[in-house]
Amino acid sequence: MRHTPLSERTLALACQLIARPSVSPDDAGCLELIGERLHPLGFVQERVDRAGTANLWARRGTTAPIVCFAGHTDVVPTGPVDQWRSDPFVPSRRDDMLYGRGAADMKTSLAAFVTAIEDFVAAEPDHPGSIALLLTSDEEGPATDGTVRVVDLLEARGERLDYCIVGEPTSSDRLGDTIKNGRRGSLSGRLVVHGVQGHIAYPQLARNPIHQLAPALAELAQRRWDDGGEYFPPTSWQVSNIHAGTGANNVIPGQVELLFNFRFAPVQTVDGLKAAVHEVLDRHRLDYRLEWSLSGMPFLTPRGSLVEAISAAILDTTGVQTELSTSGGTSDGRFIARICEQVVEFGPVNASIHKIDEAVALDAIGPLARIYRDTLGRLLGTHRSGGHPA
Repeated sequence: MRHTPLSERTLALACQLIARPSVSPDDAGCLELIGERLHPLGFVQERVDRAGTANLWARRGTTAPIVCFAGHTDVVPTGPVDQWRSDPFVPSRRDDMLYGRGAADMKTSLAAFVTAIEDFVAAEPDHPGSIALLLTSDEEGPATDGTVRVVDLLEARGERLDYCIVGEPTSSDRLGDTIKNGRRGSLSGRLVVHGVQGHIAYPQLARNPIHQLAPALAELAQRRWDDGGEYFPPTSWQVSNIHAGTGANNVIPGQVELLFNFRFAPVQTVDGLKAAVHEVLDRHRLDYRLEWSLSGMPFLTPRGSLVEAISAAILDTTGVQTELSTSGGTSDGRFIARICEQVVEFGPVNASIHKIDEAVALDAIGPLARIYRDTLGRLLGTHRSGGHPA
């Protein structure tokens, strides 16, 4: 197998993974398949399954630095299967693309992790430091029993990582043009403003909570929370849902419910954002109930050894000067950052993720694995430019 080109081996494994219908949180045997490939490489494997979620922590080596690859085997539902040009769980090659649910998000990255490690270990069996994988089947779902549980375990044991690469599809137009070196935090709120229900013809006998909320809502929506930072856009506050009424057009509702979300930069604190919202609501003398939910803290990896290593590997492999970005939603990087100071996300083009006919470019599969392999070499001090067969 070692004599088969890296691109072919990565493609074959990606197809095997795509063929497993691992709709979150069902792993559908993906971790077993990956575990079989890791076993002959000397990885010590530990399953950390929780509440129907499959999790794997695997490590080769016992010393620092630890380079960890992290990702998820689960995929989102396919949507209407009859709208796909081919079965979403039958990997299909056409038009220079590999089609299938999870092709871009993120089974090709998982395959590239494995084949990159295989190549690296074959070339450097006595490499310094350690290589690890942290994989879960609960990233596309609630993300309550996946990566966070493995991180809890490692933290309790006092195990920390030095570098982590999350295989999220970060590229925009071509492989390597963007890596994520951080993410904004996510803080959500469920606000219920109470009024008095009544007949719409007798407003003096009722109290309309929509009318009462409107000035505070306008103030929150127009507020500039901060200017962001070197890597972060300004904090945003957005309403995702508003609901009130009985369905009749002659009834003043008794309450209005509002769902909102902050995507916030590290210049903010959770307590500070909460206090600012409560100040506005209290100043407008609203009768309200507000429940908060924090789904992720912001994290940032400034330019340093990890960013420079993967940027150089991208440049050597593709000729692309990568850009750093913190845009987009949350990822499991938010959990890993608790035990790892340097976390980046890098993977294929994300144009088709979660869509009908999800796909990845065939000519990007080999380069993706080479970038992961060469980044390993740079971080573990054994990189030899041009020293590995493609």
